[in-house]
Amino acid sequence: MPARILLVDDERGFVDTMAKRLENRGYTVGVAYDGPQALAALDGDVWYDVVVLDVKMPGMDGNEVLKIVKADHPLVEVIMLTGHATVESAIEGMKSGAFDYMMKPCNLEDLVSKVEDAYDKKQAHENKILEARARHIVLRRGD
Repeated sequence: MPARILLVDDERGFVDTMAKRLENRGYTVGVAYDGPQALAALDGDVWYDVVVLDVKMPGMDGNEVLKIVKADHPLVEVIMLTGHATVESAIEGMKSGAFDYMMKPCNLEDLVSKVEDAYDKKQAHENKILEARARHIVLRRGD
């Protein structure tokens, strides 16, 4: 199953174009144009695997959104997007739990590669959790 991606950026043209290009590659893509919309989308009916999050947005910036995402949805991987002026903010985001960061504008192939890496990490983490739960059940049963 391909990754379910949430794109978050206040640049509507970038988000809408990137969403169409990713959907054409078979991904399920949600879009949000600010932090509160992103958080609402993550609390909604669609389960996202990877969030591609702009650092610099009006109102709630990407680092604020990241901290809430990691607190409320710790298995969701987040890729920070930034321009040259905010590389330090993106690095700060990585310290707060982001998977990686990319410079804007980004190449679609590079973005897909990072999304796949983030998705693989998320799946590996989920598999470890399932294995731990299975071991716990076996230990409780005494098998």
